[in-house]
Amino acid sequence: MTPSAVLGAMPALAVAKNQLRTQMKQQLKSLPAASVSLQSAAIHGALLRFPPFADARRVAVFLSMPAAEVQTDAIVRHALAAGKQVFVPYLHKPAATIAADDYIPPRIMDMVQLHDLADYEALERDSWGIPSVSASSVPTRTRVLGDDPREVGETNEDGEGKRSLSALDLILMPGVAFDVHPETRRIHRCGHGRGFYDYFLHRYALKTAAAVPPPSQAVRLYGLALSEQVLPAHSVPIGPHDQPLDGLITGDGAIITPEAGANTKQ
Repeated sequence: MTPSAVLGAMPALAVAKNQLRTQMKQQLKSLPAASVSLQSAAIHGALLRFPPFADARRVAVFLSMPAAEVQTDAIVRHALAAGKQVFVPYLHKPAATIAADDYIPPRIMDMVQLHDLADYEALERDSWGIPSVSASSVPTRTRVLGDDPREVGETNEDGEGKRSLSALDLILMPGVAFDVHPETRRIHRCGHGRGFYDYFLHRYALKTAAAVPPPSQAVRLYGLALSEQVLPAHSVPIGPHDQPLDGLITGDGAIITPEAGANTKQ
């Protein structure tokens, strides 16, 4: 199939998202490292004064590529030093193959806990230059989900489904681009196109529904964005399954939330 035929077979939403990703990645590649560093420091400073982060006990945060996105190293180090339980992405193949009508991506994401600062500093970088958890270390770590995408419950002595949940308070999410709806103030995110976070959040919601006891509050989703990644309203294509964020922390130190109705410097 030719490239044009492939594009013709793709839904219009997917084509629009891919076009935006291509445009943004070209733009972000030219950002000076000094600008990324300064903006990352401003985001870190804003988080320190932001109650949802300051009060969170269990935080999931992405580990950064060396360039072209918010650098999270200082955030991870601070969270560990503050005694928070810090979870980071672990990408792996699903443990089970099921019927074709129940789609499972070829690779899925879980969040696994870092033991301490030494553990974090010992992570090796993958082909993208991202510090990554080794598969051999995963059995020693607390996991939020698990290997099997179908897994939503365990059987107790009464034969009833029961599952405890390694519940998260907050997830700090990456993205290629973000925008804010001018009326609803909904914050939309365009990811890198692999669907890792979308599928993780889907599985997390299923596990939350089956958890005994249930989490006391829903996990909060916050994006971290360089100023260049925050686009005018309606720039980010969205579909019915795209989940809006609870907030966005930007490279000028502003925190955007739907409730605030405007950017608020913390």
